[in-house]
Amino acid sequence: MTPSLGCLSALIAGFFSVHVLQKLCFPYFWRDLMFLLRVMRYGVNLELFKLRSRVHTVLDRFIQQAQRVPDKPFVIYEGSVHTYRDIERRSNRLAHVFLEDVKLKKGECIALLMSNEPDFLCVWFGLAKVGCSVAFLNINIKSKSLLHCVNCCGATTLIVGADLVDSMNGILSSLQEENIQVWAMKSHTEHTHVHTLLDKVEAASEQPVPASLRATTSLKAPTLYIFTSGTTGLPKAAVITHLQSLKGAAGFWAFGATEDDVIYIPLPLYHSAASLIGIGGTIELGATCILKKKFSASQFWNDCRKYDVTVFQYIGELCRYLCNQPPTEGDMVHKVRMGVGNGLRPDVWREFQSRFGNVKMCEVYGSTEGNLCFMNHIGKIGTVGRSNFFYRLLFKYDLIKYDMVKDEPVKDQRGFCQTVKRGETGLLLSKVSALSPFFGYAGSKQLTERKLMRNVFVKGDAYFNTGDLMAEDQEGFISFRDRVGDTFRWKGENVATTEVTETLGLVEFIHEVNVYGVEIKGHEGRAGMAAMIIRPGFSFDGSKLFEHVMRDLPAYARPLFIRLQEEMEMTSTFKQQKFQLVQSGFNPSSISDLLFVLDQQQQSYIPLTDCIYHSILAGERKL
Repeated sequence: MTPSLGCLSALIAGFFSVHVLQKLCFPYFWRDLMFLLRVMRYGVNLELFKLRSRVHTVLDRFIQQAQRVPDKPFVIYEGSVHTYRDIERRSNRLAHVFLEDVKLKKGECIALLMSNEPDFLCVWFGLAKVGCSVAFLNINIKSKSLLHCVNCCGATTLIVGADLVDSMNGILSSLQEENIQVWAMKSHTEHTHVHTLLDKVEAASEQPVPASLRATTSLKAPTLYIFTSGTTGLPKAAVITHLQSLKGAAGFWAFGATEDDVIYIPLPLYHSAASLIGIGGTIELGATCILKKKFSASQFWNDCRKYDVTVFQYIGELCRYLCNQPPTEGDMVHKVRMGVGNGLRPDVWREFQSRFGNVKMCEVYGSTEGNLCFMNHIGKIGTVGRSNFFYRLLFKYDLIKYDMVKDEPVKDQRGFCQTVKRGETGLLLSKVSALSPFFGYAGSKQLTERKLMRNVFVKGDAYFNTGDLMAEDQEGFISFRDRVGDTFRWKGENVATTEVTETLGLVEFIHEVNVYGVEIKGHEGRAGMAAMIIRPGFSFDGSKLFEHVMRDLPAYARPLFIRLQEEMEMTSTFKQQKFQLVQSGFNPSSISDLLFVLDQQQQSYIPLTDCIYHSILAGERKL
């Protein structure tokens, strides 16, 4: 054998050995590297905006797409096709109405209360074109919370969808007193203090308003306010900057979606998933989206087949509803190749793929206001995202030890937090830095400060507290374990226990109440449960309590179960003890306290019997 041939053989053997070693020890190396390079390329473009005099926003991208593919369907809603040109022209008309009739000025904040429909997008874009920031209001919230949301973001005007005008009756006078004008997407209205928009839109020009109105020079300028559950009681308006909007719009692209994809959006637009990732992502790609007013499990696959859907957005509950539908011969007859969302349980994930085909499920972890995002680009079942050496170089996060009984982080002798070992569960914190800023909430600075933990590992550091217990395994996959503190998730919504507590506290026979969430087999998240002490001289009235929660709380926040107690257990720091209550659940056989369950048919809270309990576990009772 010649020396050169020997060197070549050794080189080949070396490459083979390195390849085998990489496959055994670092099986995801190349996929991690390629995904990160893809994301970093987008991030570099965002950084370049800082060097320019003008930021290219999501709205600018939409206008660009309307010029590039004007006749391409942008939104298909209830069978009607709306092209990029259609939405562009109608949003121009609305922009003129906002300037000339509503008299809006650049820099104002406008509250938007609308259901999923194409005009939600036209109003949103029209407001953005005149330089206004927009506050998306949850259509499920009631009078007190609704009024609070309008006020806390400093809105000067409220725009309401035609189907939601009647829900405003309880707060119209309060809005008028605070000089907040109300405009409805209607041609006429019987409400004296509600102005109409549709009659003015038809006469308005469809030519663009001056681009200078929408121009911005900072990625950190607020463009939206999206409400999250408030641990202090009422919802909080998370500040969404152009930076966050642009990051959200890159989600589908990062997972490999293209302009040829048809994206199904059944989630509410007032949440960041549908608006930032769903609509923003569709715009970034120049793709087509199917927008649903509400999700329907029975219509989902028919819609997917009808419109050749290839990508859909989900929350875990949505996939469970689909799995609970009766099997059909057409379960695998579709073109869906990818789902993007969060909260998918491992058992539902496996069942979904087994029944409906090898649809790649791409979990995304991140709160609306948070400064950290995990993406499960590998598709490993049961994990919300993935970290690795490259990711940790860019983003600083830690999992710290947390005492569930005391409901507080574990500190060392110097008063600093302690990190957990790989595989152990800990509270997820994300360091606040120039690369990972936290923009906080509109209104009181105290709300923003409460989400931060300071002096975590050294004096002077600051971390965003996600409130989520997570675990990271030896391969770097991140799994969600539980939420801590004063919120839990039910029916795809975050429930603020303090808000529910304050609402229940208004009932005359309730002396003290402690709200928490309990797990129900086969259901995502936790169902609301309230432990309460009855005021001396009063008795529990299930009908009165039912009437109160139906009137003052959105459906997802209403406690399903009630537990009557003689006294409330407190922690060593005099906070209400929730851990033991959560652990004990709602089984009447193992709990000596009186238990009640919300019953829609009897319109009351009725005694929770063993029979009802087992019917809930068997999935026979609608929750």
